[in-house]
Amino acid sequence: MHDTIEDTGATYQVVSDKFGEEIAQLVDGVTKLTNLELSSVETKQAENFRKLLLAMSKDVRVLLVKLADRLHNMRTIKAMRPEKQRQKAHETMEIYAPLAGRVGMQYIREELEDLCFAVLNPEARNSIMRRFITLRAETGDLIPVIIDDIKTALAKCDVEAHVTGREKRPYSIWRKMEETGQGFHRLSDIYGFRIITNDERAAYVALGAVHQRWKAIPGRFKDYISQPKTNGYRSIQTTVSGRDAKRVEIQIRTREMHIVAESGVAAHWSYRDGVRFKNPFAVDPFHWLRGLTEGFETAENPNEYLEHVKLEMFQDQVFCFSPKGAVINLPRGATPIDFAYAIHTRIGDSCVGAKIDGKRVPLWTRLRNGQSVEIIRAESQRPQPSWEDMVVTGRAKSAIRRSLREENKAAHIRLGAEIARVALGKIGKRATEKALVTAAKNLSIGSKDELLARIGTTEITGQDLTMAVYPELLKKKDVKVTKSDAEVIGLKTGQSHIPAKCCQPLPGDRIVGIKVRGKGVVVHTIDCDALAEYEDEQDSWLDLRWAEGNMEAVHDTTIEVIMANDAGVLGRICTLIGEHNANISNMNFKDRKPDFYRIMIDLQVRDIEHLMNVLTAIEADSDIANVSRFRNPLANR
Repeated sequence: MHDTIEDTGATYQVVSDKFGEEIAQLVDGVTKLTNLELSSVETKQAENFRKLLLAMSKDVRVLLVKLADRLHNMRTIKAMRPEKQRQKAHETMEIYAPLAGRVGMQYIREELEDLCFAVLNPEARNSIMRRFITLRAETGDLIPVIIDDIKTALAKCDVEAHVTGREKRPYSIWRKMEETGQGFHRLSDIYGFRIITNDERAAYVALGAVHQRWKAIPGRFKDYISQPKTNGYRSIQTTVSGRDAKRVEIQIRTREMHIVAESGVAAHWSYRDGVRFKNPFAVDPFHWLRGLTEGFETAENPNEYLEHVKLEMFQDQVFCFSPKGAVINLPRGATPIDFAYAIHTRIGDSCVGAKIDGKRVPLWTRLRNGQSVEIIRAESQRPQPSWEDMVVTGRAKSAIRRSLREENKAAHIRLGAEIARVALGKIGKRATEKALVTAAKNLSIGSKDELLARIGTTEITGQDLTMAVYPELLKKKDVKVTKSDAEVIGLKTGQSHIPAKCCQPLPGDRIVGIKVRGKGVVVHTIDCDALAEYEDEQDSWLDLRWAEGNMEAVHDTTIEVIMANDAGVLGRICTLIGEHNANISNMNFKDRKPDFYRIMIDLQVRDIEHLMNVLTAIEADSDIANVSRFRNPLANR
């Protein structure tokens, strides 16, 4: 019934009336937002996933239904078009497989990964399968032989246990090859075995029996019984040099631990002989979800939230200790800044340094299992832009971005004030307090400062501001400076021209016209890359040139500026442009780095000479790294 609301005419109320409110909520939880108008495929994916997690926070069984649905989708994926298969496989590999692992449903995660692997890299998977066949032909089936060896070792120590073995899945083998840079023939730990004991004491006795029988591989031992993973996983993991010196990975755990290891949060609803029983190792299925949904409040947009979720689903974790002995679980690769934010946002914001095991270390240091971490604080400290590249947890990234947004607001207000001054100055008006308050009111913005901040971040343009206060003056100015077809010589009577968006030709450029159905004549510069598309359409070409005489500053062009991230720099650029009688029509920040910004500025100029004068003046500023005319060959498409 999971697709009933999405794929049929049935409504939530119909499902609720026929099957009850509980079933209706489960079905609604996995229903996609198909009727929501969204800007991109990525945003749609983020919104759908966000809704799924919200539903899970109320009833985690929604996740079990969704994962089962996705597993079925992947098992039957061959019925889809190839491009749809790849899109579905990418989404599954990035989100649903890690999500299954994060909540402990390991067998579903492994199957999802392998099914995605078959779609995304079929040649690699087939290669590994061929290697397995060759290996079996050379050595025979080693799994039953190794199982007998393990049982013999356990019998000597009077340990009763169920022993199983298997070849690792192709994707697991491939990932190991990618991580280690080794070929299949050098990768020895391709077999995995499990020892399922009756109780915890027997598990440790079994570990001793295994290590007495075979040599343990250094660095490959993990005790998740004494230090469980956050998803409830408990097991002893060790790798030994087994028969014929082949590495063998062994997991040792009790029966209850095994149920949790395979079923994860589903173990919360375990049944034995048809009767519900409480598994002592099953974790609270809502604990992790509560932490994950905290990101809703701090994420500025759906894509940022999706990034937060992906970061929280890192596979491997490290366990570190606070000075008071509290255990903090973090993704592998986490830094002391992640540790500080995991304790409390206030501690993260005020972090100035860290000590690991009593020794002062840089904040970019990667934490390792078992380390004791002490955070050094200063109340005057604020998060730095460079921190965002150091941290790996979604919680830390969200907190840093939020703090930087608040800190940058004052700078954006100053920048917005300068842009507002230039924009209103073009029509002979001043950016007075009253004018800005009126504009904020007309644009439904709460305050003058909020208006200036939005202008400073280019969310609102100077033209938007002018239109909100003096629309008639702007219309009059627009009428005065319209372009004329008489500017271009070579057009036939009745033909109109438009400048190509890709190269934005200016008077003074050598130009050519292309007759395009529905557009008239599109004017390009003679060196425009987009002209290559029309090489076989010579009948469409027109030989054009600009008329002589003084032009109005009405010709659109775009410049790319790379400038230092210092106070007042952009204001000086705007002033220089205004002093040269060029008009700024829009501004777009492309990159915001701690030290430099990359900005696209749309200008209106008279001709190529006018543009060169503007570029020269801007380039002369000591805080400008580079300034150039920008062209986009794909802009017309």
